[in-house]
Amino acid sequence: MAYFTSKYNVDFAKTLTRQITNNWMYYFLKMDPAVNLAKVKCPVLALNGSKDLQVPATLDLEAIKNALSKAGNKNVTTKELPDLNHMFQECQTGSPEEYEKIEQTFSPIALEEISSWMVLQTK
Repeated sequence: MAYFTSKYNVDFAKTLTRQITNNWMYYFLKMDPAVNLAKVKCPVLALNGSKDLQVPATLDLEAIKNALSKAGNKNVTTKELPDLNHMFQECQTGSPEEYEKIEQTFSPIALEEISSWMVLQTK
């Protein structure tokens, strides 16, 4: 029982409770991204890192592509980038605990994907 009564754990529990009970989280959990994606008519590049533990890359990219295609958007590119985390950093595990330990701010691999795609769109 001492584990749950330490000041650190009580503070952690309060912080976590605030995070999961605020209006933004409620909206986020109820929102259906397909509704918004159906309105997108411009070219789309959707990228996910293969080691993203917050968003399952394969499922997310497939859902994005399907929603956009269903709405008639024919210019959709999706790509899963190997060994990148949620922050598009090259990583070992993908764990959020690893984010601050990685010196890299944003992977050059992701930057190259974005810039190459943009060049293709402007031709």
